Amino acid sequence: MSSCSITLHTPDIHAAPAGWADLYPPTVPDQRRLASLGLIDLGDRVRLFAPRYLSADNFLAKLRIERGGAQVAALALGRLPGGFTLDLPAGEAAVRLIWGEADLTLTPRVPVTALKGQRTLMAFVDIATPGQIADWARYHHRTQGAQAACLILRNHPDMSRDMGAIGAALQDTGLSNALLVQINAAIGALSSPPRYSQFYAPDGPGKAMREYEEDLYHAPLDEIGLFEVLRQSVLAGVRSLLSCEIADLMTPPAVGSPSIFEHAEHSETYLRFRGTPIYPWQRRRPEEPASHADHGCKSFDGGGASSVWSVAPDGSLRDTAFRPFRIGTADPDPISATVGFQRCMAVMYPNESAAALAPKSSLVPDSDLAQFMDDHFGQPPTLPDLVEPDPVPAVDPTTRRVMIVTTMKNEGPFILEWLAYHRAIGVTDFLIYTNDCTDGTDTMFELLQARGLVEHRENPFRNTDLKPQHAALQDAETTDMAARADWMICMDVDEFMHIHVGDGTLDALFGAVPDATLISLTWRLFGNAGVDGYEDRFITEQFTRCAPEFIRKPHQAWGIKTLFRRLGHYKKFGVHRPKGLKPEYIDVINWVNGSGQQMPKSMLRTGWRSTTESYGYDLVTLNHYSLRSAESYLVKRDRGRVNHVDRDQGLNYWFRMNNNAEEDRRMLDRIPMIQAEFDKLISYPEIAAQHNASVEAHRTRIAELRLRPDYEALHAEITGSRLNKLSRLHVLFGKQVFMDGPDSVPNGFEDRVPNIKKT
Repeated sequence: MSSCSITLHTPDIHAAPAGWADLYPPTVPDQRRLASLGLIDLGDRVRLFAPRYLSADNFLAKLRIERGGAQVAALALGRLPGGFTLDLPAGEAAVRLIWGEADLTLTPRVPVTALKGQRTLMAFVDIATPGQIADWARYHHRTQGAQAACLILRNHPDMSRDMGAIGAALQDTGLSNALLVQINAAIGALSSPPRYSQFYAPDGPGKAMREYEEDLYHAPLDEIGLFEVLRQSVLAGVRSLLSCEIADLMTPPAVGSPSIFEHAEHSETYLRFRGTPIYPWQRRRPEEPASHADHGCKSFDGGGASSVWSVAPDGSLRDTAFRPFRIGTADPDPISATVGFQRCMAVMYPNESAAALAPKSSLVPDSDLAQFMDDHFGQPPTLPDLVEPDPVPAVDPTTRRVMIVTTMKNEGPFILEWLAYHRAIGVTDFLIYTNDCTDGTDTMFELLQARGLVEHRENPFRNTDLKPQHAALQDAETTDMAARADWMICMDVDEFMHIHVGDGTLDALFGAVPDATLISLTWRLFGNAGVDGYEDRFITEQFTRCAPEFIRKPHQAWGIKTLFRRLGHYKKFGVHRPKGLKPEYIDVINWVNGSGQQMPKSMLRTGWRSTTESYGYDLVTLNHYSLRSAESYLVKRDRGRVNHVDRDQGLNYWFRMNNNAEEDRRMLDRIPMIQAEFDKLISYPEIAAQHNASVEAHRTRIAELRLRPDYEALHAEITGSRLNKLSRLHVLFGKQVFMDGPDSVPNGFEDRVPNIKKT
């Protein structure tokens, strides 16, 4: 390969004199108070590029411009993204900008022409290594015919950049010219971390939980006008330009097809490309920076990479401003859609571990990508051993076992109805965990266990650092019952699987979606229907008012619980759905919603609630009776929540969950089947006696709580006219109202809204 000629350039970016402080907002730190991005000799005029945050009106109102001691009048004021330009008469002499008692002297710079006529790569470089830069340049020379590179090297004052190493690395890339532009000024966004931190990784797990330090030298570019400075000062005469990241690999053209540069040169506008992030499974040499060749995986549900673009600078858009991800407001050439790129995320974020870039459970090894890396970089990435997933076995409906695992505390009066209903629809196995019960809940399950109807365990959470529900699920994974189960679901005693097909049984549901491996049931929140006093009657019979099917708020409105096959596709049980997807099973998972429609891929790995694209109730609904009567709610609040043990169930929770806008009486058709199974359970004398004891304990606790002023005040408020009316208006409220509670709704609002159903 021929040698690469290296040209060094440092733009005239000047800090503001101390006397100019009043020209900047007080929130802008000293490092970001720039006075000039450059003064460039354009031949017939000299152009000053003024930076962001410098107030044009205040600056120009008092500005005096001198050259050689004589005052000079500005020719024109122009626009610059984030700043402005000021054209001055032509001349080589220095220009003195005087404002107030302070001044700044600038010398016009003649544009650099090292890249003239070249097909040029351009990239901003923060901490990429010489080797990474060379691999990127060599790849695009070979695949796209790149001839030159413009590297904008962003330096921190404490940073020592080895320019010689970069120049040496570029010598065997095939490029004929490289311009190394050193930026030694703070040009990054305020209050932002460096752009190579996990904060900007689109799929970085846990990134919102980390703390980041501001870095004005390496944060995402804030001085957008710098693109125009570069265009006029170092990119003048460039034949065509590709602006991308060192981490990006543009898709090679097919044999005989134009390169990206050729497309740009023939386009009447510009090209804008969308990319796909790619990831390493692990680095081949962990002690060294990642290379492009380390990347052999894609995320099946990840986001895309930010856009990159290509243009012929002297073409039809010669007067349109360059920006980081686009060119002005021009529409890109439709040919752009036929070309893409891959962003090597460990090169983009070199200080982050592979685990910080994307969840391992989302990464799918790609043999074609691995071959691509081997072909272009001479070494394949390290990939895990690929497992060929077994076909999904059919389940014999005559021996099918369906398991519920649940956690309870003080739910004594409501156990038998829930158990009877789910036995009636076809649940075969119940694994129950209890803790700290005072109303006989644990005693009831001991009795039921003695009859072979359930398996009861003390919740083991005290021996762990887990919340009760999570501890129970962890323990449940190890049980013989779970090992025998064909299907299982984690659900609570206030949730009822309401099946709408056939005879309302699980057999009918499974028959409607015979190939499903997971079925998500979306909550429908049932309110208290105006019921105040506790009665020993079926919950499903008393409470028929509920939320509309289409209601996105409160956040809990579309929560899901999931029936799933025990096939090993996921690593562990979860409250709302199984967790820890094993990526090799992506293609054999068949996850449907409550209408039998495919769930989006974004749900395969994470997510606990339905969306407008994934909700469905045609086949099955999960009726969620989270409140019951007003009096029973007092006991629920006193008991506390089983999973979210640190969250109070007070007025705001009642307000969020009390949905009474519509009536759904379909569950009344299931009362005969519930009653028949209930009668079987209650026929056991010891179980009947314990049920009655739990009912009395519940009534006693209600009476005790209502003697307390705080609970009586809560009772009065939740049974009042205002909250009853608001319970039918949830469709009118947004997220913030549900977070703030009913006090955030103006008094009288409930009476001013027309067409409130009173029935």
